Amino acid sequence: MKPPVKEAAGTGTPAADGRGNGSDRTAPARLSDAEIAELFRRLKERMPDPRPELDAPNPFCFLVSVVLSAQATDKSVNEATAPLYAAASTPRQMLELGEEGLIRYIRPIGLYNTKAKNVIRLSRQLEEEFGGTLPSTREDLMKLAGVGRKTANVVLNVVFRKPTMPVDTHVFRVCNRTGLAPGRDVLEVEEGLEVRVPAEYALDAHHWLLLHGRYTCTARKPRCGDCVLAGLCRAIF
Repeated sequence: MKPPVKEAAGTGTPAADGRGNGSDRTAPARLSDAEIAELFRRLKERMPDPRPELDAPNPFCFLVSVVLSAQATDKSVNEATAPLYAAASTPRQMLELGEEGLIRYIRPIGLYNTKAKNVIRLSRQLEEEFGGTLPSTREDLMKLAGVGRKTANVVLNVVFRKPTMPVDTHVFRVCNRTGLAPGRDVLEVEEGLEVRVPAEYALDAHHWLLLHGRYTCTARKPRCGDCVLAGLCRAIF
């Protein structure tokens, strides 16, 4: 599948003020319904087939990659997991590999001790409680070690094709800067997106916003001159 630790309180939850952390210093006016539809029309035109940037051969491996990606780049995760998934690509194989064996593959990612513990624990939970397959509800996914709300939402969106709205630091920043769904924390932004994103764009909305934040609406030096949202965005740089 190529598309993009229990999540610590505050991870990926920047303050909603300041140029680098979300919106401009004053809260931007919200976009109108017509402006929101135009925003997503433009993003879809620019990126007609958005995909996650984590490489994974199956749903289980995708879950593991998302867990490993906490406070790490997708590139570093992909480099570590390519040989890992050649050796272990199911919960049972991951358990056979064991924590120490797993660490040998993921050491370059960072936080590898905690992540290895969580991956082995969630592999055991999947085997013992879910028959070796991924559960398809947020509630059940969040029972797994290392899986918080954002990770669960990503898996629901990518694996089960549900129109969830995972909010990471990129999505949070774009939503606050543009006025799409301003919020003081990730949950407020997520809830805003759920009610404001038109149904026809809901399935891919998270990918468009994440990729736009990662490559165009960057934290320190946003590329406003190349932005397809010019004339809509409420931020001024």
